[in-house]
Amino acid sequence: MTGDGGATLGQFIAARLVEVGCTDYFGVPGDYNMNLMDQLNAEPDLNMVPCCNELNAGYAADGYARAKGVGCVVVTFTVGGLSAINAVAGAMSEHLPVICITGIPNSNDFSGDKILHHTIGNIDFSQELRCFEQVTCKAVTIRNLSTANELVDTAIAAAMQEKKPVLIQVCCNLATMTHPLFDKQPVPYALSPKTSNPKSLAAAVDAAVSMLSKSPKPVILVGPQAKPFKSIEATCNLADKTKYATAVIPNAKGDFPETHETFIGTYWGLVSTPCTAEIVESASTYIIVGPLFNDYNTVAFTLLLDESKIIKVDPHRATIGGKSTYGCVNMSDFLEKLVEALEPNPTSLRNFKRMYSEPTLKKADPKAPLETAVLYDRAQGFLKGEHVVMADTGDCIFWTQKLRLPYGAGFQAQMQYGSIGWSVGACLGCAVGSRSRGRRIVLFVGDGCFQIGAQELSTMIRVGTNPVIFLLDNAEYVIEEQIHPGSYNKLQDWDYCALAHAMKGKSDNLYAVKVTTEEELVAALKEADGKQKDKVCLLQCKLDPEDCSPALREWGARLANYNARPPKIV
Repeated sequence: MTGDGGATLGQFIAARLVEVGCTDYFGVPGDYNMNLMDQLNAEPDLNMVPCCNELNAGYAADGYARAKGVGCVVVTFTVGGLSAINAVAGAMSEHLPVICITGIPNSNDFSGDKILHHTIGNIDFSQELRCFEQVTCKAVTIRNLSTANELVDTAIAAAMQEKKPVLIQVCCNLATMTHPLFDKQPVPYALSPKTSNPKSLAAAVDAAVSMLSKSPKPVILVGPQAKPFKSIEATCNLADKTKYATAVIPNAKGDFPETHETFIGTYWGLVSTPCTAEIVESASTYIIVGPLFNDYNTVAFTLLLDESKIIKVDPHRATIGGKSTYGCVNMSDFLEKLVEALEPNPTSLRNFKRMYSEPTLKKADPKAPLETAVLYDRAQGFLKGEHVVMADTGDCIFWTQKLRLPYGAGFQAQMQYGSIGWSVGACLGCAVGSRSRGRRIVLFVGDGCFQIGAQELSTMIRVGTNPVIFLLDNAEYVIEEQIHPGSYNKLQDWDYCALAHAMKGKSDNLYAVKVTTEEELVAALKEADGKQKDKVCLLQCKLDPEDCSPALREWGARLANYNARPPKIV
């Protein structure tokens, strides 16, 4: 350590990570970041999880942020950063505070005339920074000590307040240097919440109450921004008070408790859970909390929602009836004021209960080839309140929407960005971030997705996690085949159990079994919930590629038609 006394820059960054609740980070070493990693690893309250590649490390930080509210990935300059950038872009789309730290060249090399490795072969070293500026809410470069503390704190504050990723570049020769500004001190960056403007809030509430008081069949629709902006409790309070039927859009599944008396399912247009679309689309008013609609979750923009009936509650504004927008209104403040002002009206909920009947378990020959519907029926019975269900992009997204989560269980998917293969790394990160609370990840992942991020299974084994992984083995990108059939959607058929055993080395933290029938699935689930409960449990489930959900077929056909629209101008 050299400098003017005090802690090192690396120690300062480590302390800040711990202070915001990030007690693990995911990383891949490189010559520009190893001094920094030494400093981070010297912090007793910060643990490094070494990953197989930078993309998976970024996905792991994403999964960790879902579990703990903030995640961190540490990689090397450009070759590491640009590998991780796809994961960071996904975190940006999903409102996740991921702190991406890259070790970069020696500060003396900037503004010089030397070409360095890990660059594209010229003397401009700004490519990584410029790329990250497009997918982060803040990107900073630390090239001297005097402003380092301010840059670190500004970036971390931005991540925590905006609920989005940031980039912190650290010159490799500065990580071990000391400075008085790095001494232990109270957290200096402001994390004070944005406050609602009282007049704007009152006007928004009055307009909403006026609309709702005349509405015979209101419903609540929960979107993916409700959770990161800490409005789930307020939404539950509103549902408790009003008794309005409450649905979620698919990328908010698990955010609103599915055991709540007002919960009616997932609203996904034509592929909604049973009876949900009928109730939502026939409602007289929809309170939409934290919406984020795209072609994916609207089935190519085919939702039957009338904008004039929408009370749209964004993180910091409310729009009533598609006409009047009230700014400086925090989501949770607005919802709590509605709780105070509204009376119960359970009409839409009563209508749902008249229509809905509990699905019955599919019956099949236990020794017959495993069917997808049977797999998910048995998975439903396996789920417990301690579980967090994860689903990668593919048919598993459509099937898992129909699972009814027990009280306390969670759900995670990446439906906005939809990066195939995200879930393997994210499963690692979520498992690491969740184990202090006794949570177990239950992952549903197709074989195409798994092949992209398979290496991180070895890290799950290495660091002692215990997810249950339903690997849906049908030798095909089924979701792509339903959008646009082609030979390019076919996969090389791996022996996944043999691969898992090759990855485990001398560890015994693995239970891997090939499942081809219902009988074998039931036996495997019994093992996974019994003698193998503390291990990584990989269930390789052999399925017919034509055996996919009706919802995926409907969705795929409509998305294909939407993508095939002819140009308006030729």
